[in-house]
Formats: sequence, structure tokens, C-alpha cells
Amino acid sequence: MITDYGDITDQSFNQTTYEACKEFCEANGLQFNYFKPAGDSDAERVAMIESAIDEGYNVVVMPGYAFAGAIKETADIYPEVTFIALDVSAGDLGDDYTLPSNLYCAVYQEELCGYMAGYAAVKLGYTKLGFLGGMAVPAVQRYGLGFVQGVDAAAAELKLTDVKVNYVYGGQFFGDADITAVMDTWYAGGTQVVFACGGGIYTSAVDAAKKVEGAKVIGVDVDQAGVIANYAAGEDADAATVESYKALTVTSAMKGLYPATYDTLTDVIVNGNWDKYVGQISTLGLVSGDDPTLNYVQIPMESTQWADGAFTQDDYKALVKAMFDKTLTVSNDISKKAADFATVITVEDQGQIKG
Repeated sequence: MITDYGDITDQSFNQTTYEACKEFCEANGLQFNYFKPAGDSDAERVAMIESAIDEGYNVVVMPGYAFAGAIKETADIYPEVTFIALDVSAGDLGDDYTLPSNLYCAVYQEELCGYMAGYAAVKLGYTKLGFLGGMAVPAVQRYGLGFVQGVDAAAAELKLTDVKVNYVYGGQFFGDADITAVMDTWYAGGTQVVFACGGGIYTSAVDAAKKVEGAKVIGVDVDQAGVIANYAAGEDADAATVESYKALTVTSAMKGLYPATYDTLTDVIVNGNWDKYVGQISTLGLVSGDDPTLNYVQIPMESTQWADGAFTQDDYKALVKAMFDKTLTVSNDISKKAADFATVITVEDQGQIKG
């Protein structure tokens, strides 16, 4: 596995992919290692891919759109190596790029779990919401636009006309003082919950939320309730303090990074079914209308702050069933603006904070 600009302790994309690769290899008696680029550039990612190949590794797993350039520089040169890329789309690779037979890519229907999170938040009583994206790349855009659609649908069902969404991209995948200042303004102005969507950018939302009683956040990619609680509590906090901060997170819009990695490796390596994946980009979304935990996009059963009479696990299951049956559809059209999906809500698009 090659990490992107993060590392295997990021409690998000890299760590989850790393754990899936490691546990798969341990379960099947295979040699595994990970390689961390020295910096955030195609050249440094290519260097790590080549280092892995030089050491004899013949299956390379890469998480994240940032690998597109490195893939284009290496996949054709090393036809004997199997490349598996998660969250790398055709748009990332470019319309003129033909996928070679040793490359498989998987992308997610982030708009679906973004919708679930937005819908849940409004059903749970939040009417002043925010979307803080990282960089405006397709995956983050799909999360945000799905979130707005879910907020709008729940508001329409509840016949609410006062629901508002502040919408902005940070321009980076980490929090800093400038982004925290914007979040301070949001929360001080009445925003109740912010969907912090993009790597470590959640830190700015959490830093701001801690200053306002009752302020909440929504996590992304994995169940971030524990991650956010640990960060909010600070280093050396006792277990009770960490536990108390779990109330900060309303829910998380999750991608099935672990099962996608583990299942693909099992099918390719153990079952010998590489022919099913050759030169493809698969879109991973719903595989079950009855058991949401089996799906590649979902919100967490354990940490979502369910409420009887507002939004329960049964309500969530019904929502997923409607999506699976396609009686409910969610747009993934990133050419549209967030406000284009507002029918009964107000969306204030604030552009991009940095860059």
C-alpha cells in the first residue's frame, strides 16, 4: 500500500485502507508493507510505487484521487504488477487515458451517504446547517451536493421553510486558523451542525464547535465519532472526558473503505477473479436494501444520535430501502451548484476559503 499525503494514523482514508490490507495479508499468509511518500507530489508517489516494486511487491493498493498522476506514470510501465486504486475516477485520470489491463479503480456514490447524513440531521431537529468541504474534487462535491439534497428532502417532508445551509470549501484537506475563524463565524451566527468533509479539515469545525454550547459536527469517510471525541478532548484526556465529547458528532457519512479493500483483494488474490476487474472503474454504493451495514455507503448504526419520534434506525432502513429500490434517487451531477438542489431550503454558497 502507498499512502497519499496523509499517513496510516490519520484515522480516516489511509488508516482504514492500511488496516484492511494488513489484516487481509495476515489472514492469508502474504507479505505486506506500506510506503509513505516524502511529500505531496506525483514524483514522490511514483518513487514509493517504484520502491515497492523494487522490493518485489506485485500488488499495489493506492487510496485517493491524488494517485491519478502516479498511476498514469507507472501502470503501463509495470504490466506484471496489479494496481488497485480506491477513489480514483475517470475524471481524475483524464478522458484521454485508457485503463490498462493491470489496473482496477473503484469510486463511491458519496452523494448517497451525504444525503443520508443531511436527511438525518434535519429529521433530528437541526435547521441551521453547514457544509465545510476540503478541496472541491469530485468525491467531496458529491458528498456536499448529496448532503444538500438530503437536507432539502427532510425539510420538505417536515414542511419546514426556515432551514438554511452555509456551504463552503476550505481549499485544503486540513484545518487551520483561517478556516477555524470562518467556522467560528458560522457557529456564532446560529449554525448548529457542520458536515466537515475532507481529511483533517474536521479539526477546524471541532475547534469552533467546542466554543458554542450545543454545537455539533458530522463526520466523513469513516465513523468519526471516536476520532472527533479524541481530538476534542485533547492529548492525555481521561476516558470519561473522551466519552463526553462523543456527543459532538451527530452522525458520519461513511464509505466502505475497509470492505471494498478487503473484498477486492480476496476476490482478486484468493479467488483468482482478476478478469472481473481488468481495466475497470467500478462505482460502489448500495448492495442491500434490507441491511444497511452491508452497503459501501452508509451512516453508522452505533454512533448516529437516533431519536424516537424523530429519526430512528427503522427510519434509516426505510430510507436506504427507498434508495436501493430506486424509488428515491439522488443526483451526482457535480456540474450543478448546491443551491440548484434547494427547493424549500436556503443555501448560501460562500465559495472557497483558501487557494
